[in-house]
Amino acid sequence: MSGIETRQSLGIGESVLRPDGTLKVTGEFAYSSDLYLADMIWGVTLRSPHPSAWIRSIDVGPALAMPGVYAVLTHEDVPGEKFYGLEHRDQPVLAVDQVRYQGEPVALVAADHPERARRAAEAVVVEYEVREAVTDPRRAAFDPSCPAVQERGNVLRHQPIRVGSVFEAPVVVTGEYEVGMQDQAFLGPESGLAVPAEDGGVELYIATQWLHADRRQIAPCLGLPEEKVRLSLAGVGGAFGAREDLSMQVHACMLALRTGRPVKIVYNREESFYGHVHRHPARMRYEHGATREGRLLYVKAEILLDGGAYCSTSPAVVGNAASLGVGPYEVDNVCIDAYGVYTNNPPCGAMRGFGAVQACYAYESQMDRLAEACGISPVEVRIRNAVSQGSRLATGQVIDSPAPLAEMLAELAAMPLPAVSDDASGGAPDGAGGVDLLNMPGGISQTTHGEGVRRGVGYGVGIKNICFSEGFDDHSTARVRVELIGGEPHVLVHTAAAEVGQGLLMVQEQIARTELGIDTVTVARADTSVGSAGSSSASRQSYVTGGAVRAACQAVRERLDKLRADGSSLVRALEVAGAVEETREYRHRPTFPLDPLTGQGDSHTQLALCVHRAVVDVDVELGLVKVVELAAVQDVGRIMNPLALEGQIHGGSAQGLGLALMEEIQVRDGVVRNPSFTDYLIPTILDMPPMRVSILENPDPHAPYGLRGAGEPPTLSSTPAVAAAVRAATGLPLPRVPIRPHDIALNG
Repeated sequence: MSGIETRQSLGIGESVLRPDGTLKVTGEFAYSSDLYLADMIWGVTLRSPHPSAWIRSIDVGPALAMPGVYAVLTHEDVPGEKFYGLEHRDQPVLAVDQVRYQGEPVALVAADHPERARRAAEAVVVEYEVREAVTDPRRAAFDPSCPAVQERGNVLRHQPIRVGSVFEAPVVVTGEYEVGMQDQAFLGPESGLAVPAEDGGVELYIATQWLHADRRQIAPCLGLPEEKVRLSLAGVGGAFGAREDLSMQVHACMLALRTGRPVKIVYNREESFYGHVHRHPARMRYEHGATREGRLLYVKAEILLDGGAYCSTSPAVVGNAASLGVGPYEVDNVCIDAYGVYTNNPPCGAMRGFGAVQACYAYESQMDRLAEACGISPVEVRIRNAVSQGSRLATGQVIDSPAPLAEMLAELAAMPLPAVSDDASGGAPDGAGGVDLLNMPGGISQTTHGEGVRRGVGYGVGIKNICFSEGFDDHSTARVRVELIGGEPHVLVHTAAAEVGQGLLMVQEQIARTELGIDTVTVARADTSVGSAGSSSASRQSYVTGGAVRAACQAVRERLDKLRADGSSLVRALEVAGAVEETREYRHRPTFPLDPLTGQGDSHTQLALCVHRAVVDVDVELGLVKVVELAAVQDVGRIMNPLALEGQIHGGSAQGLGLALMEEIQVRDGVVRNPSFTDYLIPTILDMPPMRVSILENPDPHAPYGLRGAGEPPTLSSTPAVAAAVRAATGLPLPRVPIRPHDIALNG
């Protein structure tokens, strides 16, 4: 028995409160937009109004002549490499000779007041020669006469999946589906503060998802070695993938180094819509063949993802969409072609679900069509084809951990349905027929008192890869230190993992308490003085950074056990030894790239399942939808924190509901028409229904503590469940999300 006992009271498995929670609720938490230095000045970005144009000239003279202006920079002032990118360096720091999307950065201004900086940016004179914008992804991919958005051609990646050769069946259902461009819609716009350093380098305090990837891209653009570019995580007001790419990082550093002053940049909401990547809009064609009993025989699919003007993470998104394109179903014959293409639409990249969301909407819509064609229920058709442990994916990868999908579906179907008269909102009847208006489609606008309202129930199933895939060196680093402070043992955990609202600070504390049995734990601010922790994305941080913290704690514990071999107390051992510190890296098991011709390969580390049932009321005359209830069953392997986990499932479900019914960046001819929260709608508390949630624990033997990443799967299955429920209520095919009122009212 070890001299230090494991501790559970505040450790893993308990609903420990988040250390940043109270501050965020009370408004005392310092976000990156709250950063301040007495001598700082303000940076502003001038952006292109055109989706595609040549730049013929830039005149910065009028802006430089304005009082209070410290600097006006163009691409000629970039001190190092002019291009950057997460996977492919194709994105200019500032536009060089052309712009490829509306909102592309063209020039930078630094001034002593943000309004003065904005007026100076408006004074920069740019002469554009507008040209044809490539905005149709199908034309970009398949029309040889289409202009090339990038020199490498318009197809970023084509990933086929080929299994089997029999593509005939007694029952065949086909469909064409479309997913609109969704925004991450985080509440804290991009912001940061760059401070010039005495050694000629720069300190950057930034809201990001991946400190080391930022530094890897920033340093070459500044012409500096990485050790002279030091990043610290500032308070993050949400992310969901949009902070994986650079936004104003290089710009702020350039201005700080040019002026010798700290420079702060804060985007307003409109600029935020232009300044980060979005979810890829998708056009998909599917064909499912099955027996008359509903057993899948084959799946054919074409998945076309619009990556916009620059690469970002589009190749990985394509890989996910292809490898998970048939969903969590057993099928022996598969022919999938997934494409990511360049266009002059806004750049697209990471968003919660990362390629799997788009495919899930299509294959789940197909499963409902198959159920109808075979005369069986939507739940039964899914159970008959469900994967389980030992099943083989379309890529040939074998699921080697628990995957109890059939049981999850059975549990979901057995949950009681809400009664039609349920007063889910707690509101009072309106006195005119006893109708609770808050529970009606349209709410208190009184568009209906129940007439024309029909109820529908729908189901959705999703499968999502956890951690990075296809051979990426996916690892995290943790440094753990135990010392006496005020005569009591204290643990300091230091990683570069970004807390973006998911509760990672809390999980790191819980792991340290569990492994070391010490109550007092502090998690240091994430920065680049410790090794990389990778990105806070792909539902990976609890797995990978959790694994690193656990390993470092265990190494510290081994040293403490040796110090206490004589039976001395922990306090006495630390008095003699001083601080005990260990640093460890953690890597999950290896993955491999998909074969470029057949799509075969063990490309994923871990797979997670979630199933949803949605109940909706639809005003079929006006096309208004009220989601009455969402129910979800999810297997998480091991619960780290029940309260936080339930919050993740609620949050992911809300984003899926938003994609189903309201969230879309409207782009016409490459121009964004709704860059504001007035016109880009996200679910509010009145839109989000009550939820029934069942959380299963079937440990993954390959993962730390047996855990399974949990943040993304609910986003997949909630969207098709809501869409299926609306179809059930209206009888309409509704092949596109978000479903808009006129899709229902004009076709009903």
